[in-house]
Amino acid sequence: MGAIQNTGHLGAVLRAARKQLGLTQPQLALAAGVGVRFIVDLEAGKPTLRLENVLRVIDALGGSLHLKGLGELPGSDDATGGKGSRHGA
Repeated sequence: MGAIQNTGHLGAVLRAARKQLGLTQPQLALAAGVGVRFIVDLEAGKPTLRLENVLRVIDALGGSLHLKGLGELPGSDDATGGKGSRHGA
């Protein structure tokens, strides 16, 4: 997959991942600990969503967020700061 350049592309990628896993929007919302409206807005590419909840959805889908070209956190081997990939879920 190429780089995600905007919120619409992110929403489309997450929708495709949800469907590939056979999950409904309500099922994903429950798994991520967010509301169904949040999933609808995320998949529609709404640009003003709370990042913490976006990370929870990515985690619930079995994914992780990696930033490329920004360097590493001091004292860490990865971008999680040594705390794992779970985001409050």
